[in-house]
Amino acid sequence: MTKSNYKLTKEDFAQINRRNLFGFQLGWNYERMQGSGYLYTILPQLRKIYGDDTPELKEMMKTHVQFFNTSNFFNTIITGIDLAMEEKEGVSARETVSGLKVGLMGPFAAIGDSIFASLVPTIFGALAANMAINGNPTGIFVWIAAQIAIMVFRWKQLAFAYKEGVSLVTTMQSRLTALTDAATVLGVFMVGALVATMVNVKFSWAPSIGDVTLNIQNSLDMILPRLLPVGIVAAVYWLLGKKNITSTKAIFIVLLVSIVLSALGVISK
Repeated sequence: MTKSNYKLTKEDFAQINRRNLFGFQLGWNYERMQGSGYLYTILPQLRKIYGDDTPELKEMMKTHVQFFNTSNFFNTIITGIDLAMEEKEGVSARETVSGLKVGLMGPFAAIGDSIFASLVPTIFGALAANMAINGNPTGIFVWIAAQIAIMVFRWKQLAFAYKEGVSLVTTMQSRLTALTDAATVLGVFMVGALVATMVNVKFSWAPSIGDVTLNIQNSLDMILPRLLPVGIVAAVYWLLGKKNITSTKAIFIVLLVSIVLSALGVISK
């Protein structure tokens, strides 16, 4: 059997989306990363397309369990295009499907991580955090609304990609790079804004030289406002680049240094 007469239904799309939202990363491993999760997501549909216990099903299962790694927020676009091809061509589309997955997982990983793993959490996390600091509980609902919108986006893209098929690749290809670059630049601006607004640390130490009191914080502000927060963030980035330094260790180092310097009267909020 090379082609299938089975056509995917709305129930199939709903099943794929449920498995994708709640089980796509459950089989993650260092050898094949999301390969087993990808197969798990579409396995019921593969069985409908190729039949149970058929050589074609076994061949496509081996194909889909191979190395795969992309953004969780865009993986169903690849899935939709894949299933559209397999539904039309059957097992004869195996090489094309493999090439499609390899070719698209990198670009979609870049754009998905830039927008949904960096930019969106930065923007809505900053809004929620600022509201929380001011005692406004609305921030948590802002964050929940953003996450619901992301899940709706992930749910809708599967049927869209399936409908558009391979033509979607050529349509989006010229826009992916520009969108990724724009999201990256915007993310950098947001990180800079967060450093200036959320890292509230200043020098409280003011040594006296004769009758003159040297205001170190005022001198730094004349050079560059918020210079100390920038220095702290740069030091944390430097720490994270060191061997055996994890984000958890960096957090404890920052806490310990902050407590010591605050007790000595060097820094304050």
